[in-house]
Formats: sequence, C-alpha cells, structure tokens
Amino acid sequence: MRAAIILIVVVLCFVLSDRAHAQRALPGMQGLQITGGMVDGIYSTDNNNESGYYFGTAMATYGKNANKWVFGAEYLRRNYAYESGIIPVEQFTGEGGFYYNFLSSPGKTVCFSIGASALAGYETVNRGEKLLNDGATLQNDDGFVYGGAITLEMESYLTDRIVLLLTGRERMLRGTTTGHFHAQFGIGLKFIIN
Repeated sequence: MRAAIILIVVVLCFVLSDRAHAQRALPGMQGLQITGGMVDGIYSTDNNNESGYYFGTAMATYGKNANKWVFGAEYLRRNYAYESGIIPVEQFTGEGGFYYNFLSSPGKTVCFSIGASALAGYETVNRGEKLLNDGATLQNDDGFVYGGAITLEMESYLTDRIVLLLTGRERMLRGTTTGHFHAQFGIGLKFIIN
C-alpha cells in the first residue's frame, strides 16, 4: 500500500510538472513550507515500535542558482519501548540553514538540493514525569539540545505557486540523553508567497 502511494506521488510529479510556466526559484522569491514524516523507521501505534514522527514549518528564501536559505521550527516525537508501554521523547527545535541546488531540470520544474542546518531547542522525556507506572524512576533529564542536520530535498512544482517536497535528513544533536542521531524522511508542500 505504501509503495503504491509513493509510486502515485512520483508519477503525479512528472505528469503535472509541465503545467508550471511561471518563473521559478528566482532570487528573492519566498515560500512557506509545511513538512511531516517518519523518524527512525515507519511509525505505528504498536507499543514495541520505537520509531516516531515529525512535522514542521519553515520559510524559504531563494538566492542565486535556486539555492535557498531556510528558517523554521520543528516538532519531533520518538517512542522508546518499556515493559508494556512506551516512553515518549519530544523535541521542539528551531533551525536555520543553507540549501545548495546541485541538480535541476532546465525550467527548474524539478530541483534537487542538499542542505546543512543548525538546530537548537528543547527536549522532554516522558513529558517531564520521572516516575513510571511500575514504580521505576527515569534517569533521563529534560533539557536544551543543539546540533545540526544534513538534508537531501527534492522539490517539484505542481502549479505556479505550489511545490511538492520530498525530504530525507539526518539530525545530530548534543545535550540529549536519549540518542544523538535521528533519520527522518517525509513529504511536504511549499506555497510560493512572492
């Protein structure tokens, strides 16, 4: 089922890509983007599943050659299995970074970028509750986190002002007590606002 959805999205990208005729990715253009996806695997509600999900919003400002600066905020939740339940770890981060366009179609209908971002924010383990249901005490603390991310992104214009985003990224954060690296993959939309 998931493979069919991914195949349909990719086919739609190429079928609808010839309908965008406006100038794209010009210096100074800005877009508001909304993204979401999975963290460290495929998320499910099963108590033994240790993956998670994320969603975020950002403002992208294009520079020369379809390169761009991205500034935004993101919420990430990852679950850790424990006995008969889960322990949620949530991160609230802000990011700022530069994305280099390394490959694009002649009309910039489809662009591939690689980006590097700085991240900083706050992490909470089990929503601040130290005592678990079975009487055990968590040793992990809430606190500030900081680090960076490397992102591979594909953007495809669906219309003159709506862009489909497919992303894969690796986050590395310090200050966390629950794991420094998190792989993310997701999908999003960007709305060109000027």
